[in-house]
Amino acid sequence: MDGTLLNSKKEISDTDRAAIERFAALGGSFTVATGRTIQSFEQFLRVLELRSPVIMYNGAAIHDFVSGRTLYTHPLPSESRDMAIKLLEAMPEAGGEVLRADGTYVFSNTEYQQLHTRLCNIVPEYASLSDIEEGGWLKVLFSLAPEDVPHMELLTRQLGFDKKADFVRSSDIFLEMLPLGVSKGSALTQYRSLEGFDGFTFVSIGDFDNDLEMIQAADIGACPANAEDCIKAAADIVLTNTNDEGAVAELIGIIINKCGLA
Repeated sequence: MDGTLLNSKKEISDTDRAAIERFAALGGSFTVATGRTIQSFEQFLRVLELRSPVIMYNGAAIHDFVSGRTLYTHPLPSESRDMAIKLLEAMPEAGGEVLRADGTYVFSNTEYQQLHTRLCNIVPEYASLSDIEEGGWLKVLFSLAPEDVPHMELLTRQLGFDKKADFVRSSDIFLEMLPLGVSKGSALTQYRSLEGFDGFTFVSIGDFDNDLEMIQAADIGACPANAEDCIKAAADIVLTNTNDEGAVAELIGIIINKCGLA
C-alpha cells in the first residue's frame, strides 16, 4: 500500500485504479499485501472492490472481505508481551501498538504513534501492555524517531529477542515485531494453497524492507522507481514510474502485454 499503490497523499490514483479495473475485466486477479489491520483497510474497499483475499498484518493473516472470514493467522508467541514490555522499559520514548484481529491497542501514545493512528484512519483502544488480552497478537508496532530505530533493532539482538520473533522495518519510523519466519512472502506461500488459486502466476510489487520476502517469493517481483535499494536488487522488474506516477498501472500494462491481451 504505502509507497507503492498509495501515492504521497495516501490516495489511489485514477491511473492505477483504471488499470486495476482493466486488468480485472481481462480476467486478472488483483489484491493487496499490507501491514494494515482488517479495520484500517476497510476504508479502501469501496475504491478497490477487491474480490480476492488480502494479506494483512505484514503476513500474519489472510482475510477474505467478501465472506468476512479470516482464512489464515500466525500469531506471535506468548513471550511477545514480556518482550514488548522490556523494549518499552529500555526505550520509553517509543510509541507502540498491539494488533489483533479484533482491533488495534495503543500502549504508548507518543507523537509518532499518533501519526500512525492518523495514517491508518482508525479509532484504537488504549491500554497498558499488561492489560491487553494475551494470545492472538498478530504483530507489535513500535514507532520511533528515524535515528532511534537502529538502536531498537540492536537492542532486540542484544536481548536475544531476534531468536523468538522477527523485527522488520516497515518505514523509517516503524519497527514491527512479527512471528518468527512470518512475512508477506510466507503469506504468499500460504496464498498459493487457497481454494481457486492453484496454478496462478503471482506477480508482486513493493517498495520497502517488509516487501523483500514477497518480492522473492513471487513468480515475478517488481518495484516502483522509489523503492529501497535492497528491493531494487531483489526485483525482476524495476519500474520507471514511482508510486506518484502510476507504478502499479505500469506493471499491469507490462503483464497485459506479456499475456498478449493489449
